[in-house]
Amino acid sequence: MMKRFFLLVLTMAMAGLAWAGPVLINGAGATFPYPIYSKWFNVYSKSNPEVQFNYQSIGSGGGIKQITAKTVDFGATDGPMTPDQMNEAPGRIYHIPMVMGAVAVTYNLEGVDSGLKISPDVLADIFLGKITNWDDARIAADNPDVNLPNLPIIVVHRSDGSGTTYIFVDYLSSVSSEWKGKVGKATSVNWPVGLGGKGNEGVAGLIKQTNGSIGYNELAYAIHNDLSYADVKNSSGNFITPDIESTSKAAEGVKIPDDFRVSIVNSSNADAYPISGFTWLLIYKDMDDPVKGAAIVNFIKWAIHDGQEYAKDLLYAPLPSEVVDMIDQKLTKVKY
Repeated sequence: MMKRFFLLVLTMAMAGLAWAGPVLINGAGATFPYPIYSKWFNVYSKSNPEVQFNYQSIGSGGGIKQITAKTVDFGATDGPMTPDQMNEAPGRIYHIPMVMGAVAVTYNLEGVDSGLKISPDVLADIFLGKITNWDDARIAADNPDVNLPNLPIIVVHRSDGSGTTYIFVDYLSSVSSEWKGKVGKATSVNWPVGLGGKGNEGVAGLIKQTNGSIGYNELAYAIHNDLSYADVKNSSGNFITPDIESTSKAAEGVKIPDDFRVSIVNSSNADAYPISGFTWLLIYKDMDDPVKGAAIVNFIKWAIHDGQEYAKDLLYAPLPSEVVDMIDQKLTKVKY
């Protein structure tokens, strides 16, 4: 009888292993890297079917809240957590850079499909509500060959907590003392003017349907939605088009701190696009679930090495090699 009992237990245990499904990794946060994250999760799961991902593109603010509450296995953000946010978390959180991207100044202006140029002070004053018409003399000064219409400017911004917003307002804070004093930088700010759209998708949709509008989007969203975007004057006085090369230049010569929470906006590099940034995965140093912890670390290792080959096709700039080396070292400290 006892032997039969043990055989039954063994059979049930083996059946349990057979019934066990793949490890499901839940994440939430930034819309900025959503195109490449979707690609990575799909490719990785095909090669590693024992690991599946569920990622909710809800904005960086949501990602920070959910990883803090431990309702997800990882968060994602384009704006680093503040010291207060780090202290509110129930454990130490690591910021792991995944790729770099550009925030394009997108617009919809009938008759001006391309070639618009914008200086930093002009951009700040548009979003402060001080420049309100497209034929304003200061916009015209940068665009002598463009027929600017007599049309009100309609500002469009994010309505949700957003890392794309963080990169954009971090840039505005770096070039405008008035913006820095009145609005500042965060994943969510009190906008002086404008209409709010949820997610990069919402901002792109509002701009696409509104003549005279101007806003900001991650470059991939701008291109995939056929939005026009401006060349922005950088700190060297050069008007730069956002692309992979000019985004990569933004990180050159920047000292990367051990916690990876670094800004690369308004780079001193003469060829850099000035509104660029890293995007990070947020993970706990001490993982609660050893199986999920190992799966997340293995995925990150794949993404920062093999996964970088997908970056350029999706309009992201791959990580600099020295940053990849730093991440490899950081991941050895994660415990699960």
